[in-house]
Amino acid sequence: MGAMEVFLQSFSPVSVLGSVILILIGFHFFLSKSRPQGHRQGPPGPKPLPIIGNLLQLDIKRLDQSFLKLSKTYGSVFTVHMGPKKTVVLTGYKTVKEAFVSYAEEFGERVASTVTKEANLHHGIVWANGDSWKEMRRFALTNLKDFGMGKRVCEEKIIEECHVLIQKLKEFKGEAFDLSQHINYAACNVICSMVYGKRFEYDDPEFTTVVNRTNQAIQLLGSPSIQLYNMFPKFGKLVFSARKKMSDIFAANKQHHLMLLNRLKETLSPQMCRGVADAFLIHQQQLKESGITDSHYHNDNLLVTIMNLFSGGTETTSSTLRWAFLFMAKYPKIQDQVRQELRNVIGSRQVQVEDRQNLPFTDAVIHEIQRMANILPLAISHRTSQDITFHGYFIEKGTPVIAVLTSVLQDESEWEKPNVFYPGNFLSKDGKFLKRDAFLPFSTGWTDYSDLKHFELFATFSSFIKKTFKNVCSKFSIGHMIMSIFFYLKKMAVTIATPASMGGKDFKEQRKAEDLLIDNKCVKKKLWLNCR
Repeated sequence: MGAMEVFLQSFSPVSVLGSVILILIGFHFFLSKSRPQGHRQGPPGPKPLPIIGNLLQLDIKRLDQSFLKLSKTYGSVFTVHMGPKKTVVLTGYKTVKEAFVSYAEEFGERVASTVTKEANLHHGIVWANGDSWKEMRRFALTNLKDFGMGKRVCEEKIIEECHVLIQKLKEFKGEAFDLSQHINYAACNVICSMVYGKRFEYDDPEFTTVVNRTNQAIQLLGSPSIQLYNMFPKFGKLVFSARKKMSDIFAANKQHHLMLLNRLKETLSPQMCRGVADAFLIHQQQLKESGITDSHYHNDNLLVTIMNLFSGGTETTSSTLRWAFLFMAKYPKIQDQVRQELRNVIGSRQVQVEDRQNLPFTDAVIHEIQRMANILPLAISHRTSQDITFHGYFIEKGTPVIAVLTSVLQDESEWEKPNVFYPGNFLSKDGKFLKRDAFLPFSTGWTDYSDLKHFELFATFSSFIKKTFKNVCSKFSIGHMIMSIFFYLKKMAVTIATPASMGGKDFKEQRKAEDLLIDNKCVKKKLWLNCR
């Protein structure tokens, strides 16, 4: 008789049964503790598959549309599995606002992706958390205001860039060109002026290189390869090329900004603070002289905060302006109304920030462009900082949370005409501009520097409509742009041409019948716009 049989015979049937019952009770107790029940039930959602989760049920190119479809089945708060990661999705203005305003602390943490952590970018004001994030955000907002945001000096810098942009347009003398790069340079220069205290020429090789690299990084972050790596870090070797390219871009941009900072240090003076970077360096120096070495004012926070300002302040503005030109070409009657209002109110002079209150239709059109462009369909991922019960569902600490901004900007309960381009969404019955709480084009955070972005859009858009832009054809379909999983709509190039009055050829002679659509990777056409 084997040893195992002897061992088993030493137990009576009753004792064996009792042991089994105790084991089952213990197992049930363990499950009850590890899995929420009753009032601790998590948000509903589609059943995930092992490892890949719900990826087969989602359109990766338009995640926002997939989430909107799922919300019709599971409500405004539901769960999806992005690969092995359980994620809570929030839809609708009221739900999103409640989460990020009423429960701001509980939903306030950010989620840094694997590639972001590898690049040491989990500092600054986008991916950081805790006291470091609070201090850097406070510093950034305070100094952006000190060095221009909301002040006449900022307005002058933006107007200067508008003038440079229009002069650059004239240099092409009738040749068609893609305005995208010049818009990027103009938007980036506004940030440069406030961060470094100076602007750069559009043909400066160092400047153009860092702008182009920043745009490449944004596109790479949204690529399938990088997103696959973020979901499944163990498969990193399969996407080595994309990871290396991303790493090289981040390293090169860091080195560029470090070079600019070292130049500032050579002439740094507390009596002459030139920009946000100077303010940081001066405060850092003061802390060091006071013997304080353990603070949030370290070089990693400085570099990453600057990179955050550049990426956030450039891409959102330039993308929105490209959409603005597209919508104005699509809707020439609205374009003419804007131009007429500008002529009636400001005449031949340059638009100023105080003109906004006297230009309600123009202001409404710019807001509607941002709402319909919807360049950030999904907000940057957050996560819960603690266990929370929200809308009756239990959400564990550390759960990633995604807010669907498309559902806010197209919420049928908030907008008169949510699915069409309709400036009346921002106008009262007597034609005055109507501020809308559900207008969140860039983020969930009622905390960003959107006033700066909006005046930059306002000034640039008004200058182009009043001085240079003239549509000649509106017979094309906008349709849906392709969205990357990183939450940005992919770039859309707008090709324009200068008219004979600016030294160019007659536009009708150079325009081709087949060139009437959008130029991007999805639609191999060009939208030709005439500039008077």
